[in-house]
Amino acid sequence: MAAAESDHWRTGKRPDYELSATAMPRQRSTRHDTGSLEEITETLVQVFEMEISHKKDPENWVSVVEDRFRTRVNGGPWADARDLAERGSYNVLIGDSVFYRQDELSFEASHATFLDSFPQGFFWEVLDVLSPPPVIVFRWRHWGTYDAGYMGFAPSGEVVEMFGASVAKVSSDLRLVEVEHFYDPHAFLSLLTGGCPVGGTA
Repeated sequence: MAAAESDHWRTGKRPDYELSATAMPRQRSTRHDTGSLEEITETLVQVFEMEISHKKDPENWVSVVEDRFRTRVNGGPWADARDLAERGSYNVLIGDSVFYRQDELSFEASHATFLDSFPQGFFWEVLDVLSPPPVIVFRWRHWGTYDAGYMGFAPSGEVVEMFGASVAKVSSDLRLVEVEHFYDPHAFLSLLTGGCPVGGTA
């Protein structure tokens, strides 16, 4: 018997992306033509992130070639789709620093840590695409208004941004096979902590 659609979602129901539909268009720095490679790439990565966050079984992800997919950050160790589903994208893609300890946070706790810090939304956009499939190289921006605390640190109320580049190998039907990200997670985390590794409140 086929599983009900509700069984695919971590919470039992389809996620709500109202903020992405209403707030993100006003805040983004780029506008891509319909059907452009930039728009296609952005949509693919957004679907991928949605599936990691909300679909518990990678076999139900449509954005990746599940049995071949792998990803890493800054030349570090590779993680596969099952790693992402079990550990969460933040734990895999941020790793360890004085500002963040992946081994101390579950999938749910890692996602709540960042989403709670950005209650107005934590958005992502493609800035530009430098090469076409099957190896798509693109630059991106991730941002949100930091108006709630992060691990005991007081919020600034300001827009916090991080920038990076990624290299994505895709299949002939534009599903992700491999993604390498290049960015400085420690610089981003220092914006949330004032650059201080010691909590701001007791």
